[in-house]
Amino acid sequence: MSNENRNVIILVKGTQNNGSGEPNLLELVTEGKYYKKEDSFYVVYKETEITGMSGTTTTVSISPRKVTLTRSGSVNSQLIFEQGHKHVSYYDTVSGAFTIGVLTNFMDIKVDEHGGELMVDYSLEIDSSRTGDNDFYMSIREVKENE
Repeated sequence: MSNENRNVIILVKGTQNNGSGEPNLLELVTEGKYYKKEDSFYVVYKETEITGMSGTTTTVSISPRKVTLTRSGSVNSQLIFEQGHKHVSYYDTVSGAFTIGVLTNFMDIKVDEHGGELMVDYSLEIDSSRTGDNDFYMSIREVKENE
């Protein structure tokens, strides 16, 4: 696969549970690029108004034990998911910046040169206050020539 960019269809499903009732569900289907660099796979796509981050590019770096989600544009952030570890970073939006802590409870990564899927279950803190338990699922499917 090397550094060749492949066109992919990306499905992202996420659940946010803040403990105050109904979970917030998000589903996004979009086109993007997929490539391998060294020991990691990368997924790159543009956010849409559905996610509330229009004007933002998301890059997901997938390695065997760590997933790094980097956003740049109207939202600037880097979230690191590593099972059993807590990572803290800055989350910069047009409304202001804050710190965000991510404790990854569970992660399942099944990707190869043609795509695959990953599942991440994590707890979230904003400015050191726990805000709830979340998860996301991502499916990466290569676009065939005749699609």
